[in-house]
Amino acid sequence: MDGQRVAPAQGRMFPSTNPYTGEVWAEIPEAGPEDVAKAVAAAKQAFEREWRHTPGVKRAALMIKLAGLIERDAERMSRIETTDNGKVVRETKPQMLWVGRQLRYVAGYADKLFGQQVPVDQANILDYLTLEPYGVAALITAWNSPLSLLANKLAPALAAGNCVVVKPSEHASASTLEFASLVEEAGFPAGVFNVVTGGADTGRALVEDPGVALVSFTGSPAVGREIAAMAGRRLVPVKLELGGKSPNIIFDDADLDRATVGALAGIFGATGQTCVAGSRLLVQRKVLDEVVKRLAARAGQIRLGDPLDPATEMGTVANEPQFRRILAAIENAKTQGAKLVAGGARAQGPGLGSGYFVEPTIFTDVDNSSHLAQEEIFGPVLAIIPFDTEEEAVRLANDSRYGLAAGLWTRDLSRAMRVSRAMQAGSVWVNTYRALSAQAPFGGFKESGIGRERGDAGLREYLTTRNIMIDYSDEVRDPFAIKT
Repeated sequence: MDGQRVAPAQGRMFPSTNPYTGEVWAEIPEAGPEDVAKAVAAAKQAFEREWRHTPGVKRAALMIKLAGLIERDAERMSRIETTDNGKVVRETKPQMLWVGRQLRYVAGYADKLFGQQVPVDQANILDYLTLEPYGVAALITAWNSPLSLLANKLAPALAAGNCVVVKPSEHASASTLEFASLVEEAGFPAGVFNVVTGGADTGRALVEDPGVALVSFTGSPAVGREIAAMAGRRLVPVKLELGGKSPNIIFDDADLDRATVGALAGIFGATGQTCVAGSRLLVQRKVLDEVVKRLAARAGQIRLGDPLDPATEMGTVANEPQFRRILAAIENAKTQGAKLVAGGARAQGPGLGSGYFVEPTIFTDVDNSSHLAQEEIFGPVLAIIPFDTEEEAVRLANDSRYGLAAGLWTRDLSRAMRVSRAMQAGSVWVNTYRALSAQAPFGGFKESGIGRERGDAGLREYLTTRNIMIDYSDEVRDPFAIKT
């Protein structure tokens, strides 16, 4: 905080366990309310003293320098994150480069935050709008992709002129703490970027701190509701990127080679620990058997192993509590009438040791109203649901309290247009899945969240509008005069 590494006020630390080896590999400071208050005060002071007055071109230059540093250290940073959460290094390294891309793209907005003149009814009145930062933004991230998720929030917050206090998940804090060193190396003024680490109590103290002017959270809907309630009591804006139970639809006219690869990547990429995981695969009955056969065969060939080995295709679950939840969900699904066609247990074998590995798991003949189809498992578990008609596919896809993402596979352009417009989802992919872009906004409908990240829409979330009205006439205006 305030440009310095400081010990927690109460001296408490908590362990970080490598989910592949099961060994404690780092000790993380546990920030208490006193630490949080100091971090917020440092951010507020930096905002008022310097950052809000820093020209956009200078903010952009610092962001671009930071982008270069994370790109320079992508290998090292990816190994830190992989060691912390078990995601394979073949995914975490591109995510480090994604952080750089986000910073570079959004930096381009920093000196282009144009206001607007408003044509009002009265003569000799100049009315105009300016875009203003909120002040101190609390950025709370999840354990599955700590720095990638942080970049979605940090880049627009800094470009808009806000200062930040970041709280990463207690299950994966190391990469964010190390990232703070790069912020310092880039030359950001002290207090612009602050990190507090800890669990729920740390997060609660941050959200409830009176110096925080905006809260952005990525995580579960249950925690999102709590954060929204806390922010609501203080009447500060809150941005929520929450869960999903995303439908991925394969029509019978699809290119099955592409569609099955997309379905596999959609659920088994990142060990299924991504909010946009295509965990519900809707397959038209005519091609159902062929799709199931292909998926089951390839799922059994996915290479599990050391997440730091570039040859490993799927790593561990990030932590033991999540590991237990996934296995419990699988056992529950086995009793609910779904047919298990691949996986279904803890993965064991040479090179896996005591790591939190779950076999790539596929159920077919899944009822869309079942727990497996409606609840976010957040693991490598795929529910295959058959359908007959386009109308049925749309109905099943939208029959969820979530609305984060959706995918569809078809060669029919008209169908692609119809179905993509009918999806109740913030992002819809056609003949691809989990494709991201710094320019494209991201966020959900329904219980998948509030607000947008990335692109112009994501930047606007960190800006508010000021209206300025100037009377430049010589007229003395009688406030009680009747105007016609």
